[in-house]
Amino acid sequence: MATSASSKLSKAVKQQYMDLPQGEKVQAMYIWIDGTGEGLRCKTKTLDFEPKSIDDLPEWNFDGSSTHQSEGSNSDMYLIPAVMFRDPFRKDPNKLVLCEVLKYNRKPAETNLRRSCKRIMRMVENHHPWFGMEQEYTILGTDGHPFGWPSNGFPGPQGPYYCGVGADKAYGRDIVEAHYRACLYAGVQICGTNAEVMPAQWEFQVGPCEGINMGDHLWVARFILHRVCEDFGVVVSFDPKPISGNWNGAGCHTNFSTKEMREEGGLRVIEDSIERLAKRHMYHIQAYDPKGGLDNARRLTGHHETSNIDEFSAGVANRSASIRIPRSVGHEKSGYFEDRRPSANCDPYMVTEALVRTCLLREEGSEPTDYNK
Repeated sequence: MATSASSKLSKAVKQQYMDLPQGEKVQAMYIWIDGTGEGLRCKTKTLDFEPKSIDDLPEWNFDGSSTHQSEGSNSDMYLIPAVMFRDPFRKDPNKLVLCEVLKYNRKPAETNLRRSCKRIMRMVENHHPWFGMEQEYTILGTDGHPFGWPSNGFPGPQGPYYCGVGADKAYGRDIVEAHYRACLYAGVQICGTNAEVMPAQWEFQVGPCEGINMGDHLWVARFILHRVCEDFGVVVSFDPKPISGNWNGAGCHTNFSTKEMREEGGLRVIEDSIERLAKRHMYHIQAYDPKGGLDNARRLTGHHETSNIDEFSAGVANRSASIRIPRSVGHEKSGYFEDRRPSANCDPYMVTEALVRTCLLREEGSEPTDYNK
């Protein structure tokens, strides 16, 4: 299997330098979403003190013409610190800083979906919307071949790999364990992980997170996974169907509840929300992957534990439905529901905003309502 040249450099030699004292200085790694809406970029700034809150962090800038976010003739873009985490790679007192991106005119960049999401979440904060997202991903070699798969063939058929144990069933557990611990150190609200149905495919879960925190924590968890894979010399893919044929795709199932859903009799509120989602199916399909549904079309086929992209469905404990109501929720008559449509490469800001718009703001139709008018 092909691994990167960088991963073969001596980590022991690097550690000699990482053990050097850094004095009173602090390294802050600024992270942002690039113009693809999927890729992440980062660069580091030295601070003279340890920041205690986001207000202590300065704005910064970058060349947007090199990140698909501007033309070369007017390329300066602004990085606006939004949320701060501990840095699991450089360790304390260093920081990871997730940023919003503004254009030269101080308006949000096209792939800065956080600004809109934050505004919508503020409108419904009294409902206390909670989210939990199940991020599936696939580990690949640098040649694009799935990690651990035979170089000229395929592993055995799906069946023994989901939550599997053993060298012939779990491909790449070291990466999973490293990522899990790094997220805990950083302060990411990671709540679990498991091997998935296809070999070299895994899942981690983030949540419960309220409002805008869901998107913040999932994007930083993705960044940490990219960096962990970089250290191991492999690549993480969030493609919703990385391997064609009789292999499961990768989604980002999204669990959603409100204060009213979690209270006694909340099942009625859940059912009302599902009725609203049914009437707005295509709006959500377009919001649930960065290509407006084209990526998900390869995954949502009605096979491999998915619903059909053209049809809305819901059911108790049904993993082939658009919306699944957990059996425990059906029994207790309150709780949450799971939207199984979002793709692995979705933008969590857009997914969570869409759910709030339809279920709480009671929007209808194929377009989001503009509240600035």
